[in-house]
Amino acid sequence: MNRDSRLLWTSAALTDVGLVRSRNEDSFLALPARGVWAVADGMGGHAFGDIASRMVIEAIESISAPDNLENFVATTRERITGVNGQLRDEAQARRVTVMGSTVVVLLACGDELACLWAGDSRIYLYRNACLQQLTRDHSQAEQLRARGVAPGLEASAAMANMITRAVGAADTIDVDVATLEAVDGDMLLLCSDGLSNPVDEHAIAQALTLGDCAQAAQSLVALALANGGRDNITVVVVRADDAGSDRTIVNPAL
Repeated sequence: MNRDSRLLWTSAALTDVGLVRSRNEDSFLALPARGVWAVADGMGGHAFGDIASRMVIEAIESISAPDNLENFVATTRERITGVNGQLRDEAQARRVTVMGSTVVVLLACGDELACLWAGDSRIYLYRNACLQQLTRDHSQAEQLRARGVAPGLEASAAMANMITRAVGAADTIDVDVATLEAVDGDMLLLCSDGLSNPVDEHAIAQALTLGDCAQAAQSLVALALANGGRDNITVVVVRADDAGSDRTIVNPAL
């Protein structure tokens, strides 16, 4: 599969430190011309989370898009594996136990998409007025749900920030991958848990309804702030449009 496509990709991204934290440990990447978007969330409560997330994003930013999705995914996984080792070395050099970050990456090659992730940052697809979560959190709460166990409210709150996988957290990193075919009008959202924890899926879908990337990004961050803003908030909103159609694209590429 080559990169020829009738789809035109546009995007908008926004990050906010929130209302409680003094430092923003989230980082993001939005390169629609190259078909690469990413969000990384430095592990809260650990040293140098902002540096960790930035190192992850810089590793992905340096990728030159191959001619097919399979190679695109393989190269991205290699970069994540490489920065995992760098973070392990960096933590040792700085005399801290862990320097880690979640990561979620969206790759577009032609009309095909790939989602790659480790941790609890997410990718959603909004298509035909329906919102679907494409990733599955690497968290203790998600592990319980997968086994059919419904933790109580108090336990759910306690496990909300307990992730089971992150870049830099262990000597090896396992990156999950999901692929799908994009269609005209698709909206995709990459976000840190600073959005997905305080804002429910109905509200997320409502923000994406109008189809404007910049407006959606602003609305989503505003919602997270209105609901407490207890964490850093980062959103990247992506849209696919048929380049051969007569419709006007209202949101500029970021």
